[in-house]
Amino acid sequence: MLGVVAALVFANVAPHAYHDIVHWKLLGDFAIFGHKVDFHFLINDIFMVFFFGVAAKEITTAALPGGSLNPFRKALNPLFATLGGVVGPVAFFFVVLYGLHSSGVFGTNGGGLLHPLKDVARGWGVPTATDIALAWLVARAVFGAGHPAINFLLLLAVVDDAIGLVIIAIFYGDPLHPANPAWLLLSVGGMGAAFILRRMGVSSWIPYVAIGGPLAWSGLLLANMHPALALVFIIPFLPGPKPVSAIDVPLGAKNPPVPVPHPHHSPLDAFEHQLKAFVDFGLFFFAFANAGVEFASIGAMTWLILGSLVVGKTIGIGGLAFIGTKIGFPLPTGMTLKDAIMAGFVAALGLTVALFVATAAFVDPQLQGQAKMGALFSGLVGLAAIPIARAIGIRPGGRR
Repeated sequence: MLGVVAALVFANVAPHAYHDIVHWKLLGDFAIFGHKVDFHFLINDIFMVFFFGVAAKEITTAALPGGSLNPFRKALNPLFATLGGVVGPVAFFFVVLYGLHSSGVFGTNGGGLLHPLKDVARGWGVPTATDIALAWLVARAVFGAGHPAINFLLLLAVVDDAIGLVIIAIFYGDPLHPANPAWLLLSVGGMGAAFILRRMGVSSWIPYVAIGGPLAWSGLLLANMHPALALVFIIPFLPGPKPVSAIDVPLGAKNPPVPVPHPHHSPLDAFEHQLKAFVDFGLFFFAFANAGVEFASIGAMTWLILGSLVVGKTIGIGGLAFIGTKIGFPLPTGMTLKDAIMAGFVAALGLTVALFVATAAFVDPQLQGQAKMGALFSGLVGLAAIPIARAIGIRPGGRR
């Protein structure tokens, strides 16, 4: 949160200085596969690998026996709801767009003519995004730590952003760097390395991340897809804590101790435990590097993006979660439909990820500025979520 505020203030008080900091080349002209390693690259393409890794750890733990997403059938509902989190905002965007475009509310281009519909319609991908870092933070405040709705939202948001990265690669790709899926075989090789390490019984998370991580990361980068998801392919291979029933208890022992697992002793939990402080601290710099938006003119595109996020995500996720329960995909244990709808509202926090998509979607500076303001205003969802949750009876640790 402090990173977002700092970025907004800096970008509007001293925009040139902010730009210089974000694109500061700490290592001079050093480049990786043709990508210059500046501050922005270090944060978005390298640091965020570890954040997504921690998110993948939470999902993996929830999928283990006894977790809120186990058995796998319980994970199908959030995956089904993810479809609503993409289709809902896109449907809302196009319905409102077609209804308003001819009225001229989107303004004119430099030639004094109305923006062509095809140019305005390029914004459809912006409201599909969810800022995982902020959504996770808000969800913990709304539901309380350990609530199954957090893992529901986390799985939904990771898959949602993975879809968003595919959308960028296919529909908003850089003509100079087109998608090259063949390189994803390198990421598959990273998964293979992690699988072999697991079969060998390697009991430290470091070899998995040090060997499989760079392979997965390089494959994504060379495929011209965002490499931040690299560890999402690797973390599920880390051995998790043994079930309580599998913990050895001495035979014939008098008053045998109650078998209690030690989660930090497993590679999966040690990964999060040892990197948590680093990731938490680094999120300040992620927000600072991505939320620096100059307050541009607010226009119709601003409200279209904001409405698509808030209305589209809430209805899309809540609606598909409800349909999922009716066709045999139950919600995670301990989670209600009201929780799912609230999770959909929290997922409307597009902010930094939506800003990223808006930059790729629009070339016209007026439309891009308005779209970025819509993404920026979605941050208000974080402030509204807690009082709305309390008003409808959702409280951390309370009855639902």
